[in-house]
Parts: sequence; C-alpha cells; structure tokens
Amino acid sequence: MLTLYTDASPNGFKATIALEELGLPWRLVHVRIDKGEHRAPEFLALNPHGRVPVLSDDETGAVLFESAAILLYLAEMSGRLLPDGLARWEAIKWLQFHAASMGPILGQRVHFEIFADEKIAPAIDRYRRLSEEAFATLDVRLGEHEWLAGNDYSIADIATFGWTHITEICGFSLAHHRHLSRWHSQMAARPAVQRGIILPEPATAP
Repeated sequence: MLTLYTDASPNGFKATIALEELGLPWRLVHVRIDKGEHRAPEFLALNPHGRVPVLSDDETGAVLFESAAILLYLAEMSGRLLPDGLARWEAIKWLQFHAASMGPILGQRVHFEIFADEKIAPAIDRYRRLSEEAFATLDVRLGEHEWLAGNDYSIADIATFGWTHITEICGFSLAHHRHLSRWHSQMAARPAVQRGIILPEPATAP
C-alpha cells in the first residue's frame, strides 16, 4: 500500500494527480499545515524538513519527500508516465526545469505578491519577471510539442500543472502565453487531474 501525506498545495497536487492517473491503491493522510501538523514529531520523522508531500511504500519500505522524487518513483514503479528513449530524458529535463526554475520562483511570487504582510515592490517585480520568463520558456516548448516530453504525456506535465493550477487560482493569467494556455486547458480537462486537484481538498485563493 502507498500512503501519501499531503495538504491542498501545488506540490501535493502533483502527487495526487499522478496517483489518480496511475490508478494505484493508495491512502491519503491529510497533513494540515494551517494547524502546524507538518511540524509534529511523527511527520518530521518522515521528512525532517517539514514539507508536504511525503510518499511511503509499505512494500519496498521507501519513504520519499520532494515532489519530483515522488513522481519519478511512481513512474518507475508503474512503468508509466515516463516514456522510453530520448523522450524519457526530455521528460526528466522538463521535470527538473520545473523543480529548479519554475516552482520555487512561483512560490516566491505568491508569497511576496499575496501573502506577505509588507508588499515589497522590488521583490514583487523580481518574481513577476522571473515567473513570466519561465512561462515564456514553457510557451515556446509547447508551441512545438503537444506535451513537455514531446508526444507523450508525462510526469513533467503533472509537475508543471501543479503550479499553473495555483497560478490561475491566484489570478496570475496565462492567457498571453497561447501555447501554455492551450496545454493548461488540455491538462485541466483530464479526469484524473480533476480528481487530483480536490485531494485532500481544493486550494483556495487568500
């Protein structure tokens, strides 16, 4: 049995979408960040950094944190969502682009633009610019290919959608990135994606 510890967050949605796409048997443990449950000793025993999601696999004994590692594990164990040949490395490359150059930047943009008590204009401008650069890079790629890996839907798409979904909720429009918008709508129409983004509960704007 797989167990996913998560909250309604962009990184958590990556894992819930992947599990829904794969149809594997799994159970959900809701770690409520607003109640500080991610700092509880039992959760820190799973991830000493205190972040969701965490995936544990009773069969292998694996305990994984960091959403990209979880997606790679699920793809490897199932033999799905990671294509063969050169497309495999395209998927991994764009997964790493998301993990290094998109997700963290959007996280900072959301913080400074929405959640920070003090609105610091240089920080807001910086993360707006960097996130728009990441969106533009994705737009070019998706203007040339249906999916980030090429012809194959993969964990790279799932990882990226976790944050474009939150981007839309926060009111950061993707409309001026035509190809990225097409891809986002295509992702949002998938039944497994629709199920994944309401687990453990839907995200809401502040």
